[in-house]
Amino acid sequence: QVQWDCMNPKYKIKKRNYKNSGVVVLLDLKIHRVYSFLDYIMGGCQIHFTVAIDFTASNGDPRNSCSLHYINPYQPNEYLKALVAVGEICQDYDSDKKFSALGFGARIPPKYEVSHDFAINFNPDNDECEGIQGVVESYQSCLPKIQLYGPTNVAPIISKVARVAADEERTKEASQYFILLILTDGVVTDMADTREAIVRASYLPMSIIIVGVGNADFTDMQILDGDDGILRSPKGEPVLRDIVQFVPFREFKNASPTALAKCVLAEVPKQVVEYYSYKAFPPRCPQPETPDSNLSSPQ
Repeated sequence: QVQWDCMNPKYKIKKRNYKNSGVVVLLDLKIHRVYSFLDYIMGGCQIHFTVAIDFTASNGDPRNSCSLHYINPYQPNEYLKALVAVGEICQDYDSDKKFSALGFGARIPPKYEVSHDFAINFNPDNDECEGIQGVVESYQSCLPKIQLYGPTNVAPIISKVARVAADEERTKEASQYFILLILTDGVVTDMADTREAIVRASYLPMSIIIVGVGNADFTDMQILDGDDGILRSPKGEPVLRDIVQFVPFREFKNASPTALAKCVLAEVPKQVVEYYSYKAFPPRCPQPETPDSNLSSPQ
């Protein structure tokens, strides 16, 4: 036990026999280490990256130069610009450099039924592509084979990634964190289901980034980004963590890819730390503490 006298300078001057105005006794001290995003990355946590691309008819016929999906041999379209800018940052945190790539809102072969969570490489057993370039190539070869349709339902893909994140959560280790990048040209149609899916996902090792491409009115999409207030499910249940970041691509059309990536990924490190702190999962291989480690105040 350690104790200190509480001294009042005025009393000390006025009163000759003044000893103190009380005593502060330290009964217990706990040092709580607050881990950073880099602590988890250095400890072996992998960031698994999934991209989901909007293939609804509102994008316009890909054969038409006005389409958001038009493949211009001289300049990448907005979908490709957003994908490359964000993906090239994310791949630095993923050792195998393999990205899951999904599409939604299109009729797909062989029966041309509408799908809201298909692999753009058309391999349902393995939707992963080799690096960002692999995603780009799968996207370009996928476009002529599908029919753009609708509606813009994103809840199925959020739920799909959430199921994988739920399996990871059961390991009780900080080994994999999942980022879902949704590239879309319009407001989601299944807003109630999407809100429900986001609330469920907020309890899992997962973050969602939505990039709005084109010139649609994205006002409703701001609801999903909890910056202006807490997102709630249709039943009123709040998210555990703010896991959604929405960015309109048009605000970055003339900016560098780095500026877009910085804005899109700005909240991810905080979201990773918030999740593992909530679960009380330390890094898998904690680095030795240094004298300037981030320690909280004594409790």
